[in-house]
Amino acid sequence: MCGRSSLSKTEKELEERFNATFYTDGLVNYNPLPNYNVAPTHIMPVITNEAQNLFRAFRWGLIPFWAKDKKIGYRMINARIETLFEKSSFKQAVTKRRCLVPADGFYEWKKTSEGKQPYRIQTTDQEIFSMAGIWERWKNPQDGQLIFSFSVITQGPNELMEDIHNRMPVILRAEQETLWLADDLSPKDLVEMIEPYPSEHMKAYPVSMRVGNVSNNDAGLIEEHKEDQTHTD
Repeated sequence: MCGRSSLSKTEKELEERFNATFYTDGLVNYNPLPNYNVAPTHIMPVITNEAQNLFRAFRWGLIPFWAKDKKIGYRMINARIETLFEKSSFKQAVTKRRCLVPADGFYEWKKTSEGKQPYRIQTTDQEIFSMAGIWERWKNPQDGQLIFSFSVITQGPNELMEDIHNRMPVILRAEQETLWLADDLSPKDLVEMIEPYPSEHMKAYPVSMRVGNVSNNDAGLIEEHKEDQTHTD
């Protein structure tokens, strides 16, 4: 599962990287960056297949269009690539509503003899990368509120990740991003083209146990940290 990530870059850096803009009516007051500890339910910038030159502010944790309650989103932060076309929550979204989820790192916890040690994982050939995502729009039946939400697609680990965790997010190479948002290939062909990001273009290092507390959100979380279990708050 990918349940934490980081996006410590500025809006300008993101705009330059993705050739997209933040400055639309819907995002005029949107300023969540930097976010060193992105967690489920956070509102984060994504780029959708419907507006490839715009950043849109979506909630992490997909709420299916048929859901009766938005709480289901807590269980939909990730979508396994192996079952995208089987799950009722995801099969329409992967066909019609795909997105890029920008990040400059993600966190996973490695099991050790002394407990779980958090690691931050980055790509070494992309300062800012994108995770493949799917999105939905959901209308609250109680008050009519419209909520846009997304899930990060996950897959089995590469050689670097398998020593840390048995899953990893689908990280797209730069040349795959346009394909992921376009209609040039069928959704099944798109999914079949995806392989785990090459280990030789990734790095992982231990970080503070403080990242486990969602209320912590500072630059110290992304610094390399001695592997221990002593600082948890």
